[in-house]
Amino acid sequence: MTVPTQALDPRTTALLVMDYQQAILASLPELADQALLSRVAGAIADMRAHGAAIAYVRVGFTEAEWAAIPPANKTFSFIGEQHLMHHEEPDTAIHDLLTPEPGDITVRKTRYGALSTSDLDRQLRDRGISTLVIAGVTTSGVVLSTVTDAADRDYQLYILSDCVIDSDAQTHHTLMTSVFPRLAHIIDTAELRTLLHESHPRPSATGRA
Repeated sequence: MTVPTQALDPRTTALLVMDYQQAILASLPELADQALLSRVAGAIADMRAHGAAIAYVRVGFTEAEWAAIPPANKTFSFIGEQHLMHHEEPDTAIHDLLTPEPGDITVRKTRYGALSTSDLDRQLRDRGISTLVIAGVTTSGVVLSTVTDAADRDYQLYILSDCVIDSDAQTHHTLMTSVFPRLAHIIDTAELRTLLHESHPRPSATGRA
């Protein structure tokens, strides 16, 4: 891992908690265990304690959105045909251990990426957010799509290596070691905590910041 030397500024940083939904996690029982959820919850608590923004992203569809998915879309046309992930179904909610709080950003999307079919980019820009910390399920889905899109939009990016998972271990490894380091800083939750602590001004010899 390459650890950036610059501390995070919580005033311009948001943690993206992406697709941590009941149904998606239930499809990955061997990966989405209590330890994973605890790490994500810890990252949320650390970011919140330092005043950073928390943004929750979930996938969910209305009946009209199902019908509007073209057959050419290999993944999402199947979802539309099978009427999967209706936005009002309890299984599409964010996991109970990661429940949003008042003041958090919450958006719903209808494709892989967090930005392309939601107003997340506008909400982040309105808050002056220029740095994103990424946690998401899965690495080859929402994480890949969001990271490449956000990089093109000139966000500074940090990916939490212990808060992203994928059912394909080889693909996960390739993305985390060969692809993502060109676009983002790869850190873990312990390093995130260190970077947040370093964001506080150190007192001078006179006791003044």
